[in-house]
Amino acid sequence: MRLRFTKMQGAGNDFVVLDGTAAPVDLSESQVRRLADRRFGVGADQVLVVERSTTPGVDFRYRIFNSSGDEVEHCGNGARCFVRYVHARGLTDRRSVRVETVNNVLELRLRDDGRVTVDMNRPVFEHARIPFDATGLSARREGGFELWPLEGLPGVEVAVVSMGNPHAVQRVADVDAAPVATVGPQVEGHARFARRVNAGFLQVLSRDAVKLRVYERGAGETLACGTGACAAVVAGIRLGWLDRSVRVATRGGELLIDWPADDGPVLMTGPAEFVFEGEIEL
Repeated sequence: MRLRFTKMQGAGNDFVVLDGTAAPVDLSESQVRRLADRRFGVGADQVLVVERSTTPGVDFRYRIFNSSGDEVEHCGNGARCFVRYVHARGLTDRRSVRVETVNNVLELRLRDDGRVTVDMNRPVFEHARIPFDATGLSARREGGFELWPLEGLPGVEVAVVSMGNPHAVQRVADVDAAPVATVGPQVEGHARFARRVNAGFLQVLSRDAVKLRVYERGAGETLACGTGACAAVVAGIRLGWLDRSVRVATRGGELLIDWPADDGPVLMTGPAEFVFEGEIEL
């Protein structure tokens, strides 16, 4: 199978983008893993597939596969690359498009400066929808939100939120020294999270600036995580640490996260860039 691809990145979070609008792109888990492999394939954190939508009022279908081969619900940095891709490839001439994921509909807007703003929808806090099992746990309240302990991880307290995918955010004094490589996978695979979880490590610099690292579910640590940035800012606002508009410094670049009101959507603005194109035999 010979496959044409486009390599893109958003704040260092990198993707292989495939066009499934003209003909179906149906890859097995092993083919996705091969494509995402940085030694034997193209190399990427996620593989994104662009498809036409059959839903009225929705322009495209947006499918996301982790480098491990499994399909997931959401990827914010990938969404920014998605809208730049469909616009540059002439698949649409609209600067604002609506796309559907496994469990959501997103509105993506290409700005004049080349950055992209994504309406990430409202955060979800209900434990059953994340999902998170808090049975028997006692949370510590701070501000208007809860910090939860996790068995087997002494000293770790996490704020739990979903941005269409699950996140557990912990505050650290120095994100550069945080034990992301060791604690990250323990949080990701913790039994309290039935579908695993993205583990965020948040350092608060001021009320409008933070630093963030994320150990992503099924991908490991990435240079940036868009949904992770949104989840961290939402948690920080609910806990009383942050204001409504926050600059998030990741290892791959800066994202701007706005959450104007508790009952409104989270808006994420950041870069999306083309890297190269090619073909691969799978």
